[in-house]
Amino acid sequence: MVDNRTTDGTRLAELLSSEIHGRDAGPLGRLAVTDADREVEPRADGAYAFTVARGDEPIATAHVHPDRLHLEIAGEPERAAERATELELRVRPKAVEPPRTLVFVEDGAAVKRATDLLTALA
Repeated sequence: MVDNRTTDGTRLAELLSSEIHGRDAGPLGRLAVTDADREVEPRADGAYAFTVARGDEPIATAHVHPDRLHLEIAGEPERAAERATELELRVRPKAVEPPRTLVFVEDGAAVKRATDLLTALA
């Protein structure tokens, strides 16, 4: 069996964006990828890649690292953290005002769980 684990942050962002773009119906169909930086270069501290919005309301931003992607969830940080934990995604709070939740997407399999999280938040 071949171990083929996608951990490239840029590729993970592409996969997540495709998941969102590929859905026209249901809760995920209400989401859109906006303000995408198609030339984004991964950075150790995370480079902005795109925003996930529900209508005109941004709900998360995606940031690429060389070896992962992280989502910064703006609305309902406690609910986002709880749901992400249930989905077995690594989570940590971001101490800013208003508070935010960081959710780490560390491989291709976690993209589906991140998609489920965004669906729950939509």
